Amino acid sequence: MKLNSVLFTVYLFLTILLFINFNASILVWLSFFLNSIILTGIVAYHLYFEKDYSPFLSSFIVFTFLFFLVAPIVQINSFTGDNLKFTNFFPYKESLAIYVNILIGLFNTIFIFLYIIFKMRYRKREVKAIKSTSQKALPLTIFTIFLISIIIFLTSYNFIIDEFSRPNWETSSYSISELLIWKKVFFLIPFGGILLCFQYFKKENKKSINVNLVYLLLIFFLLLLFWFKNPLTEKRNALGPIYICLIFLFSPRLLNNNTKTLSFLFFSMIILFPLLAIITHSDASFLEIYNNPYILIEEMEGGGITETFTSLNYDAFSNMMATIDYVDKNGFSYGYQLLSALLFFIPRSIWGNKPLSTGQLVGEHLIDDFGFGYSNLSNPLITEGFINFGILGVFLAAIIFAYVLVKMLVWLRGGDFLKKIMAFYLAIHLIFLLRGDFTNGYSYFIGTLLGVIFIPKVIERLIKELIFTKKDATK
Repeated sequence: MKLNSVLFTVYLFLTILLFINFNASILVWLSFFLNSIILTGIVAYHLYFEKDYSPFLSSFIVFTFLFFLVAPIVQINSFTGDNLKFTNFFPYKESLAIYVNILIGLFNTIFIFLYIIFKMRYRKREVKAIKSTSQKALPLTIFTIFLISIIIFLTSYNFIIDEFSRPNWETSSYSISELLIWKKVFFLIPFGGILLCFQYFKKENKKSINVNLVYLLLIFFLLLLFWFKNPLTEKRNALGPIYICLIFLFSPRLLNNNTKTLSFLFFSMIILFPLLAIITHSDASFLEIYNNPYILIEEMEGGGITETFTSLNYDAFSNMMATIDYVDKNGFSYGYQLLSALLFFIPRSIWGNKPLSTGQLVGEHLIDDFGFGYSNLSNPLITEGFINFGILGVFLAAIIFAYVLVKMLVWLRGGDFLKKIMAFYLAIHLIFLLRGDFTNGYSYFIGTLLGVIFIPKVIERLIKELIFTKKDATK
């Protein structure tokens, strides 16, 4: 049996098992089941009919299955007695759960329809070749990025030491703007250097002395990237896209088609991470688990899996319900909430009335109205559209999302190596972006674009203008 059929069989088995054990009213049950049918159609299309390599759709499938089917179904099943509240303290309301599923179904249907339509339009786009002047400037561009990386390493030393020593729960002494500039722009410049090194290795007529130098610089960039981006300085959702991109770079055959990418993300996010969560939250030591693996089975039977999926890590569905409740009480924002994301680069010290991110806004609504104690929450892309323009906003979000992904497909199969890898980066980042909130997901990706594409491109352009263009003109 081919891998795609094995994966589809596993997906169907888990889906059937999920609904067999789903204890809810018939209407709630049907609302989730109808969305699972829509998602199953998308999975079948992706595995059997989609000719283009699209890691974007793989991420979309995994996110939807995990956050809009598995997690809310497990959470609803976990309710006992009169305690019908999610982890974010929002009360479970059947009518609201059904309405959320209607929004999800609308978004997913519009998205996949337009995704296929837009792909037909862009499929015949020609891949542009890299200009010869860019190839000539490449070694010098890499060396310049090396010098800039050295400067960043030296000037950021105190910042990094502070990140190493500060517990995760403690707020940084640096402002949000400073954190964004350092962690999402400057610290990603070595990653851009790694990509340019790989681009150079693909270059024809390379000089052996340059090849050896670029290999040394590649090692330096890798060490520096790990210094800047490791579990002590970054959260898992920020590290995942970077290191999965490195896997894609060093061993592209591992993730070079839809079945492999979907399998990797599916088993990592839906099977491996929940099991790791059970291990890390177990009262038993690692040695005890090693000597007696049956402890893990006892943990699962005792509610280990349920505890994993009822944590705030999987709060997307309940936060959607809370967002609709917020809109019902306060009305739509008519685009005002989008300014928080689109103008993220303006600090609050300058713009005092800058809107809160939607996750924080809804979090404070939960604090004020339901007694919750935490406001830094997620908010999926669907309700980001809803809080701004209602049902129309959900339609607009699906249209823009489909268009952006197809544009990224053009980047992915293009000749520009930086754009190609950043398109793949976005595919992995999608799980975080779709979970939300949009302000964080969008600003993090734009910051990465600046560090990985914009700064290297500016350096390359300056080198071409100052050195190679003048040389060509004097010939």
